[in-house]
Amino acid sequence: MCGRYANTRSPAELSQLFEAADETPGWTPRYNIAPTTSAPVVRVSRSRGERVLNLARWGLLPPWAKDPRQGARMINARSETVATSRAFAHAFASRRALVPVDGWYEWRPLPEGGKQAYFLTSRDGSPLVMAGIWTRWGPERWLTFAVLTTAALGPLATVHDRMPLLLPPQRWHDWLHRPGPDPALLAATPASLVANVEIRPVGPAVGNVRNDGPDLITPVASPRSSPTPTLF
Repeated sequence: MCGRYANTRSPAELSQLFEAADETPGWTPRYNIAPTTSAPVVRVSRSRGERVLNLARWGLLPPWAKDPRQGARMINARSETVATSRAFAHAFASRRALVPVDGWYEWRPLPEGGKQAYFLTSRDGSPLVMAGIWTRWGPERWLTFAVLTTAALGPLATVHDRMPLLLPPQRWHDWLHRPGPDPALLAATPASLVANVEIRPVGPAVGNVRNDGPDLITPVASPRSSPTPTLF
């Protein structure tokens, strides 16, 4: 967790939502964003002194990484250890990002074998925002990022024991601007935001990274062993 997600909003929508200057040439909204893929993130540009919307490669590459393929193993940072991790601590202290998504995918093993894919998305169609961290790497100064994860809450724990650290709008500013590795920034996702997340069973096509399109998030019949939502 989280290993695949969708972001189908246009650069214009995202730059307006986050009051960020758009620097995403060539971005095409996607329904199946996988590790090492470039996707929009919102960060604060020190040179411009404002929020910017950039394309960044999913899979954080710390300065000491020798091979860009290492990023595929650094797509997620645990919120419990991000402030002390050799790979992630510096980025958490000074380089944070907002990662906008329509939702993310999880796969749950079925008792009879195989796995059921789920798309976790907002019930009201509003964007979800994952807490991210970023860095630059190599001579090309690649922009790379990772998503913070935390223990899954409420019904989401029936699908996976981890979930992205989701940030409500009132926490966006502090996440981007508050200096230092302040533990308060890692406060749990509000219950109201978790309650607004739909657990939607979807077809198996999302398992192939070459597949894309709105059919990937189309609901399918729930399997008999689908998660039963629990109440707060």
